[in-house]
Amino acid sequence: MKIIQLKNHLFLTLMIAAFFSFSVNAQQSLFGGEQIVSPEIHEDNSVTFRVNAPDAEEVKLAGEWMPSEGWTPGSAAMQKSENGIWSFTTEPLEPELYSYSFIIDGFRTTDPNNPFIVRDVASVMNIFIIGGEQADLYKVNNVPHGTVARRWYDSPSLGKNRRLTIYTPPGYENSAEKYPVLYLLHGAGGDEEAWITLGRTAQIMDNLIAQRKAKPMIVVMPNGNVIQDAAPGEGTDGFYKPQFMVPKTMDGTYEASFPDIIKFLENNYRVKAEKASRAIAGLSMGGFHSLHISRYYHNMFDYVGLFSAAILPNQDVSHEVYENIDGTLKTQMENGYELYWIGMGKTDFLYDSGVQYRQKLDSMGMKYIYRESGGGHVWRNWRVYLSEFAPLLFE
Repeated sequence: MKIIQLKNHLFLTLMIAAFFSFSVNAQQSLFGGEQIVSPEIHEDNSVTFRVNAPDAEEVKLAGEWMPSEGWTPGSAAMQKSENGIWSFTTEPLEPELYSYSFIIDGFRTTDPNNPFIVRDVASVMNIFIIGGEQADLYKVNNVPHGTVARRWYDSPSLGKNRRLTIYTPPGYENSAEKYPVLYLLHGAGGDEEAWITLGRTAQIMDNLIAQRKAKPMIVVMPNGNVIQDAAPGEGTDGFYKPQFMVPKTMDGTYEASFPDIIKFLENNYRVKAEKASRAIAGLSMGGFHSLHISRYYHNMFDYVGLFSAAILPNQDVSHEVYENIDGTLKTQMENGYELYWIGMGKTDFLYDSGVQYRQKLDSMGMKYIYRESGGGHVWRNWRVYLSEFAPLLFE
């Protein structure tokens, strides 16, 4: 009996020793090495970035606040310390949501010490927020929060089930109220994830509604790429590299199929199913879609927003949606609408086409509000446009 007890005691001792050995090793794996804080935001809003790369010969920081090099954010050399940690401290930055990455010996990569990332087309970047002013709209504040859902809807026009993102305002689930709807469309290379991640739609709407600057509304963010049923990695095509432009994105197919989305919303959500309670807006390609959907279905929306919008289809595209553009715009104008809102950055590559489009509207006598901002074709502008457009809706 004593021998059995001794064996049991020895087995228990070995098990405890093995557990503590595993625990220590696990903790070393999790917490081992010097702890690096990156990014570190200082009181004056300067920011220090750090990365451990002792064998690297050159490390650069690339941030969207730096002067761009064409379509690519600018970069700055980081300095290496004796312990192999590279660092760079910025000048004080203005309040904003910023993205950045590292370039280590020519290889662009994310910051391993910052788990907060976003995907823009196929590029993955870290993000951080400098609070204050406009940027406080992009933060999660102590206010009532809405709900973000990914839903699948049947699109008979496209012959498939498709995925979209829906924001419902705070209190929707416990209310019998009917709500107006903003259909918010992404740009080329985006999908139903773009506005909710890069655009901070949920945070902006939560904060505007809490401040009573915007009416509670449902925001629908569809996928404008008709060959996809969902964002890359979220649909039946599995995991594949996203592309900037996929086939059939601007050939009229999406515009023609858009009533499938409206039908799904109005059959499954408590909405005010009327022109006065529908708005449509989008950025770049999504602005193009908003322009053509709203004039093709010229009695469907009372509110239209074009954010850095592309205007005309390619000359080799032929579709009923793009026929008689001037005539359908005139009908849209004659039907009446509450708001036609246009935003454009001064250095946007689409600036000149935007000027020509406004000249067309002026010649027709079609009223609109024009907002010109600094900068170019960037999310920094589109978040501002949404935060200015939404308060004007459904008054």
